[in-house]
Amino acid sequence: MLYEYDATQDKCPVPLVNLRLLLRKMTPDDSCLMRICDIGSKKDIPKLLTKQGFYFEQRKMNEQTIELMIKLEK
Repeated sequence: MLYEYDATQDKCPVPLVNLRLLLRKMTPDDSCLMRICDIGSKKDIPKLLTKQGFYFEQRKMNEQTIELMIKLEK
């Protein structure tokens, strides 16, 4: 299943809290596409993903927004 979360209108810590809830639902076959622009979230979310062992790819959408494709580490 592909979860999509557009957090471009949310401010920290809302994207982090919502992502944690999403990550709990994910199985090894799932992935999550997330968009964020809040400065705190852009710093904290990749740190959380790395710490918890999730694989993610990050790409810059524009000057404010980054997109993360998140999967369970295999």
